[in-house]
Amino acid sequence: MKTQKNFQPGRGYSKADWDAVSDPHTSTADELAQARPFKEVFPDLHAKIVEARKAGRPKAAVTKQAVSLRLDQDVVAGFKAMGSGWQTRINEILKQHLKEHR
Repeated sequence: MKTQKNFQPGRGYSKADWDAVSDPHTSTADELAQARPFKEVFPDLHAKIVEARKAGRPKAAVTKQAVSLRLDQDVVAGFKAMGSGWQTRINEILKQHLKEHR
Protein backbone atom coordinates (compact mmCIF):
# COMPACT_ATOMS: atom_id res chain seq x y z
CA MET A 1 0.00 0.00 0.00
CA LYS A 2 1.40 3.38 -0.98
CA THR A 3 1.34 5.91 1.84
CA GLN A 4 0.74 9.57 1.23
CA LYS A 5 3.34 11.93 2.73
CA ASN A 6 1.58 15.30 2.31
CA PHE A 7 -2.00 16.46 2.69
CA GLN A 8 -3.97 16.61 -0.56
CA PRO A 9 -7.39 18.31 -0.44
CA GLY A 10 -10.51 16.77 -1.93
CA ARG A 11 -10.01 13.21 -0.73
CA GLY A 12 -12.84 13.07 1.82
CA TYR A 13 -10.96 14.40 4.83
CA SER A 14 -9.90 17.82 6.06
CA LYS A 15 -6.48 19.23 6.88
CA ALA A 16 -7.42 18.95 10.56
CA ASP A 17 -8.21 15.23 10.05
CA TRP A 18 -4.86 14.78 8.31
CA ASP A 19 -2.98 16.57 11.07
CA ALA A 20 -4.73 14.51 13.76
CA VAL A 21 -3.44 11.22 12.35
CA SER A 22 -0.23 12.24 10.58
CA ASP A 23 2.09 12.08 13.56
CA PRO A 24 2.15 8.57 15.01
CA HIS A 25 1.54 8.33 18.74
CA THR A 26 4.25 6.60 20.72
CA SER A 27 2.76 4.80 23.70
CA THR A 28 4.30 5.40 27.09
CA ALA A 29 5.21 2.62 29.49
CA ASP A 30 2.19 3.58 31.63
CA GLU A 31 -0.18 3.34 28.64
CA LEU A 32 1.24 -0.05 27.68
CA ALA A 33 0.89 -1.28 31.27
CA GLN A 34 -2.82 -0.36 31.17
CA ALA A 35 -3.45 -2.06 27.83
CA ARG A 36 -5.90 -4.97 27.84
CA PRO A 37 -6.54 -7.69 25.25
CA PHE A 38 -9.04 -6.92 22.47
CA LYS A 39 -11.31 -9.81 23.46
CA GLU A 40 -11.49 -8.48 27.02
CA VAL A 41 -12.36 -4.93 25.95
CA PHE A 42 -14.77 -5.89 23.13
CA PRO A 43 -16.07 -9.40 23.96
CA ASP A 44 -19.13 -9.22 21.68
CA LEU A 45 -17.15 -7.99 18.69
CA HIS A 46 -14.43 -10.56 19.34
CA ALA A 47 -17.03 -13.35 19.40
CA LYS A 48 -18.43 -12.15 16.04
CA ILE A 49 -14.98 -12.09 14.47
CA VAL A 50 -14.16 -15.58 15.74
CA GLU A 51 -17.51 -16.90 14.46
CA ALA A 52 -17.00 -15.26 11.05
CA ARG A 53 -13.64 -17.00 10.69
CA LYS A 54 -15.30 -20.36 11.29
CA ALA A 55 -18.00 -19.80 8.67
CA GLY A 56 -16.53 -21.13 5.43
CA ARG A 57 -18.48 -23.44 3.18
CA PRO A 58 -21.40 -25.32 4.78
CA LYS A 59 -20.79 -28.98 5.50
CA ALA A 60 -22.17 -31.36 2.89
CA ALA A 61 -24.75 -33.96 3.90
CA VAL A 62 -22.41 -36.66 2.61
CA THR A 63 -18.78 -35.78 3.13
CA LYS A 64 -15.95 -37.12 1.03
CA GLN A 65 -12.81 -38.86 2.19
CA ALA A 66 -9.39 -37.57 1.20
CA VAL A 67 -7.18 -40.30 -0.26
CA SER A 68 -3.83 -40.52 -1.93
CA LEU A 69 -4.17 -42.24 -5.29
CA ARG A 70 -1.45 -42.84 -7.84
CA LEU A 71 -2.69 -42.49 -11.42
CA ASP A 72 -0.87 -42.53 -14.74
CA GLN A 73 0.29 -39.09 -15.83
CA ASP A 74 -1.68 -39.26 -19.07
CA VAL A 75 -4.89 -40.05 -17.17
CA VAL A 76 -4.47 -37.05 -14.88
CA ALA A 77 -3.46 -34.80 -17.80
CA GLY A 78 -6.50 -35.93 -19.79
CA PHE A 79 -8.94 -35.15 -16.99
CA LYS A 80 -7.27 -31.81 -16.22
CA ALA A 81 -7.49 -30.91 -19.92
CA MET A 82 -11.29 -31.16 -19.64
CA GLY A 83 -11.23 -28.15 -17.31
CA SER A 84 -12.08 -27.48 -13.69
CA GLY A 85 -13.97 -30.17 -11.83
CA TRP A 86 -11.70 -32.94 -13.06
CA GLN A 87 -11.54 -34.61 -9.64
CA THR A 88 -15.34 -34.60 -9.43
CA ARG A 89 -15.52 -36.19 -12.89
CA ILE A 90 -13.13 -38.96 -11.80
CA ASN A 91 -15.33 -39.53 -8.74
CA GLU A 92 -18.48 -39.78 -10.89
CA ILE A 93 -16.85 -42.23 -13.30
CA LEU A 94 -15.74 -44.43 -10.40
CA LYS A 95 -19.27 -44.33 -8.92
CA GLN A 96 -20.75 -45.37 -12.25
CA HIS A 97 -18.24 -48.20 -12.55
CA LEU A 98 -19.23 -49.49 -9.12
CA LYS A 99 -22.95 -49.43 -10.03
CA GLU A 100 -22.29 -51.42 -13.19
CA HIS A 101 -20.01 -54.00 -11.60
CA ARG A 102 -21.68 -54.89 -8.33
